[in-house]
Amino acid sequence: MKKRIISILALGLILVPFLLCTVSAKTLKIGSMSPLTGPYASDGTDIKNGVLTAIEVFEAAGGIPGYDKIELFPQDTACDPRQAVASANKLLNLEVAGVVGAYCSSSTIPGSDVLAEEDIIMITPASTNEKVTDRGLPYVFRMCGRDDDQAPAAARFIKESLGAKTLFIVDDKTTYSQGLADGVKKAALEMGMEVLKHEHVNQGDKDFSAILTMAKRANADVFFMSLQGFSPAAMMTIQAERLGMKSQIVTNDAMFQPRFMDVAKKAAEGVYLTYGFTDETTPEYKDFEKRYVPKYGKVAAYATYAYDSATALLKAIKAAGTTDSKAVKAQLMKLDFKGVAKQVKFAANGDSGSSYIAYKIVDGKFVPYWEPVNGLIK
Repeated sequence: MKKRIISILALGLILVPFLLCTVSAKTLKIGSMSPLTGPYASDGTDIKNGVLTAIEVFEAAGGIPGYDKIELFPQDTACDPRQAVASANKLLNLEVAGVVGAYCSSSTIPGSDVLAEEDIIMITPASTNEKVTDRGLPYVFRMCGRDDDQAPAAARFIKESLGAKTLFIVDDKTTYSQGLADGVKKAALEMGMEVLKHEHVNQGDKDFSAILTMAKRANADVFFMSLQGFSPAAMMTIQAERLGMKSQIVTNDAMFQPRFMDVAKKAAEGVYLTYGFTDETTPEYKDFEKRYVPKYGKVAAYATYAYDSATALLKAIKAAGTTDSKAVKAQLMKLDFKGVAKQVKFAANGDSGSSYIAYKIVDGKFVPYWEPVNGLIK
């Protein structure tokens, strides 16, 4: 009996430190919101993977004092406003310290309204609609650029570099794509160009023959294609080539995605698009590429912005020494560092700006082609 009691006591002495360690273990919870299913799942998965890469880098460097690990809780918005609200509520229940997301502006706006109720910091790596930060929510930040920066840059490129006088514009009626299309139309008219038509398609459409026949008949110098994702844009580009449309295709930042070229193939050759300039020769980009590509494949549009968003959030939490939103925001506003996609420094409204340039697709690659200050890039 004595031996049994002694054995139990010994076991207790062994287990107590273990139990104490278990109780004291703390996990820093981070959320992400992006489409993980549906037509934009590739872009949403890139966002999730960008955040996971940032967490991996932080943990490899020793993590954040006071926490045993950093865990990501990715939520699927499917680019649907109602699902975005549900995702945001789930992250509130999980008591995350901050959120990277979402992708579609139509998800980011209602999702951020929910998170704002509990002062949860949200940094979007992809939503460019002006309303994301113009509503004055104190804990909403943006890593990518804005439509009211991209639209004038696109119009200038179309006029100054392509010498276009007429445009045919099409969008898919989403908050993002229609907002950008409206901005391009406004800027083009102010620059003296003529918008022959501004038409709309629906999300989920696969047959664009009616719109493209109309565009071919109009024979504008430029066909400006403002769509939410690479898949419908690739199909529209292929169908435009088959129809023999002669207008030069210019598109938007959502097409800065290798899968656009994988699907459209030769039809994508010679297409122009606008996107924030990223210097792929920097040590930061090269280090990211070495870590990201073996796990997740080609670096796509918003993986780098998501990485920089998560890095900014984790840097701020570490500097604040707490997850209190007010303290973390104060540290976010002090940040000024070289990220993978850009220099990261936030303005008072939560924006961090973007230097939009035009890229040309040449031999299946995005080649920097034009920038607003000096024109053609050599």
